[in-house]
Amino acid sequence: MSSRAWWKSVVYERDDILGMDAAILMHPKVWEASGHVDNFFDLKSDCKSCKKRFKVADLKDPGKCPECKGELTEARPFNLMFKTHQGPVEDNENLVYLRPETAQGMFVNFLNILDSRHPKLPFGLAQIGKAFRNEITPGNFIFRTREFEQMEIEYFVRPSEADKKLEEWIDSRFNWYFEFGNKKDNLRKRPHPKDELAHYAKACTDIEYNFPFGWSD
Repeated sequence: MSSRAWWKSVVYERDDILGMDAAILMHPKVWEASGHVDNFFDLKSDCKSCKKRFKVADLKDPGKCPECKGELTEARPFNLMFKTHQGPVEDNENLVYLRPETAQGMFVNFLNILDSRHPKLPFGLAQIGKAFRNEITPGNFIFRTREFEQMEIEYFVRPSEADKKLEEWIDSRFNWYFEFGNKKDNLRKRPHPKDELAHYAKACTDIEYNFPFGWSD
């Protein structure tokens, strides 16, 4: 699905969403405030026999390797953000992160947008840009890589309208895929249970596609 088609549908064809482009390198205080420094990690275990590493959430038996049936190590947290330094001195005062998602740049620039564009609720911000995560899944045709292009919307509403607007957006994005010839049997909505929600989320629904290797978002 072309990023230009997505941009056309959410920015050019709407009068309530503004396009923007935020910085890739962001101050650590941003990610501390958002909870990413403390919470944006995966629990992973290593196999003592074949030395492969596995995400605990994907394991049917958290103590046994799914490939060689060997014993797994105790789960350890692996932070998913890339660190680097700005300026010539590599110390904690100059620590910055490559953004793991584009949303925080929208929040950081929120007040600037209010002061310059004066949008009224409800309104949204859209962005297409690089995101970076310190992980890689080589299975499923390299389905997840460390560097990828992300298309994201943050839509701001009054709290009393939140549930209604969420359902409207889920239906809108779900139906959008059918404009490009996708079959309804190959798409489904999957609401996240509470134990799967991100640390900042109240609700989330994935739109999943039936790939040759099974359903995935």
